[in-house]
Amino acid sequence: MKSSDLDILIIPGLGNSGPEHWQTRWERKLKTARRVEQASWDWPDRDDWVERIVAEVARSTRPVFLVAHSLGVVALANAAPRLLTEGDARVVGAFLVAPPDTGRADMPPAVGASFGPPPREPLPFPSMLIASSTDPWCDYAVADDLAAAWGSVIVDAGDAGHINTESGHGPWPEGLTRLATLLARI
Repeated sequence: MKSSDLDILIIPGLGNSGPEHWQTRWERKLKTARRVEQASWDWPDRDDWVERIVAEVARSTRPVFLVAHSLGVVALANAAPRLLTEGDARVVGAFLVAPPDTGRADMPPAVGASFGPPPREPLPFPSMLIASSTDPWCDYAVADDLAAAWGSVIVDAGDAGHINTESGHGPWPEGLTRLATLLARI
């Protein structure tokens, strides 16, 4: 499937994705992409984040493809059961990058208080999870376990940190290649 045939929803994590972040760059580059805006990027409320994702999927007029990073991945996993029933199965796939282990004791209080551990139910659509062996917010073994629970294909990004601007992933051409690979399978 071509990206131009889809509504691509960009789902950032805690703090939003800044101007040089790969998600923001992709949003500018992919003409059918738009960001799922949240009421608070710094004090996330799981129910509110889920509701915003569900509403944006429902508002879409074409098949939907989701591109989530960090806490956006966990919010998407929480929204997934509702996307199948309320979204009329419009979601055709998801690209999941650097999910945090929100069940860890060292999560920022704003995250831990609202999110808790990531859900483990299988996602009702094809997905690819990109994880780093040096992500400070999630051990690779945990990401691998989440991918297995969600039914996601996992890709080891190696020593890539949290796969954000701070870890040197501005344009992230390797990510675009992986995205194209997943879209070709849908």
